[in-house]
Amino acid sequence: MIFEDDISAAMPVLRNGGLILYPTDTIWGIGCDATNEAAVQKVFALKQRSESKSLVVLLADVRDLLHYVANPRPDIADIIAGFTRPTTVIYEGALGLAPNVISEDGSIAIRIVKDVFCRHLIKRLRKPLVSTSANISGAPAPAQFSEVSPVIKQGVDYIVRHRQEEAAGNVASRIIRIGKDGSIAIIRD
Repeated sequence: MIFEDDISAAMPVLRNGGLILYPTDTIWGIGCDATNEAAVQKVFALKQRSESKSLVVLLADVRDLLHYVANPRPDIADIIAGFTRPTTVIYEGALGLAPNVISEDGSIAIRIVKDVFCRHLIKRLRKPLVSTSANISGAPAPAQFSEVSPVIKQGVDYIVRHRQEEAAGNVASRIIRIGKDGSIAIIRD
């Protein structure tokens, strides 16, 4: 029941511009509504990170890309289906997201999650989630809950209990960029 209790408790926090600490398909992350500029600002403040650094956005379904990316490749669903591990894709032409979650060049980093908890959270919220490593900028990213700094735990509005005893995916995602011409470049493998 912890799973469902966490989803229910996280909803009002996310809907009211708050921050959550949660396990993702990769590492423990700080999350908020990716369409709420004030919530995104809180993430930057908590991480002590410059707003010029971009954040990752999580979506539950590949079809949701159409709401947040201008002109994704027609074969993007096939490309994503071929990923064998969590992969964040940088797309040109971000739409419908908080301005401070979008890079200065207008691109956005999005990962379609397969993790059941993350998918439920996003589907219930009906909005994309910001996902950034649960650490102060420059510190190591926490692969498991026990590695999350007390400063981060105190700075969020809700801490998810689901999977606190286990490691999350342990590794940050691979990052690729899809250019305007459809080319694919690996940024971080």
